[in-house]
Amino acid sequence: MQDNTVADKIPNPETRNSDKISIRNLNIWFGRVQALKNLNLLVQSNEILSVIGPASSGKTSFLRQINRLNELEVNCRVKGEILLDKKNIQELRCEILRKRVGMIFALPQVLPLSIYDNIAYGPRMHGITDKNYLDNIIEQSLTASFIWDEVKDRLNESALKLSGGQQQRLCISRTLAVKPEVILFDEPCSGLDPISTAKVEESMLKLKKDYTIVLVTNNVKQAARVGDRTAFFLMGELIEIDKTDKIFTAPGDKRTDDYIRGKFG
Repeated sequence: MQDNTVADKIPNPETRNSDKISIRNLNIWFGRVQALKNLNLLVQSNEILSVIGPASSGKTSFLRQINRLNELEVNCRVKGEILLDKKNIQELRCEILRKRVGMIFALPQVLPLSIYDNIAYGPRMHGITDKNYLDNIIEQSLTASFIWDEVKDRLNESALKLSGGQQQRLCISRTLAVKPEVILFDEPCSGLDPISTAKVEESMLKLKKDYTIVLVTNNVKQAARVGDRTAFFLMGELIEIDKTDKIFTAPGDKRTDDYIRGKFG
């Protein structure tokens, strides 16, 4: 069961102006398998929340529920609620929610288009057609994800020619182009080399000034490097959440300490 002391540490969402996302009694099932159990969690504005835990601990199910991707699974059932700026996400149209809450997946999902058109795709879908305005969006988005200098002379080339690390940063740029408020990262560096990983992490640290970020990662060192706070999930339950330096130096639960030390997972 989820430790009651975890829930006790979570303030009432109505009393916190800095909370961007409020998760209340969230339960998720896929068929008969319960992936997430009675989750209560707050994500603060302009923070990076790292979410760690072994496989099948509910991390990705939690992440996908924030922009309602679990609804695409025919056998998924959800109880509880998620509030975005105190409004239930179920009351928002999916296209509006996913504009406000972008997601970066483990494998880069670039479009078979030019680099320029990959970034312009979202803004065009939202009615932006002015070439000068699009040019500015492309440069700003690519700069924010630390890839502008690498591709500024190649914007008309196919995005498929980019390296894996570049493609992942291009996906970040494409998300930024529609000006979301929250960015969800699901194992964004799992297939990247250390140099590309460092660039993605640098991008996250810069972006949190303007965005709220939730990072699911199996790399505990990455969680320690970039997270303001860290949540540890185990078998569908939130075991504990605290400031990252405390989680990694003096966790409140032995299971957290064992996981961080590599004793299981």
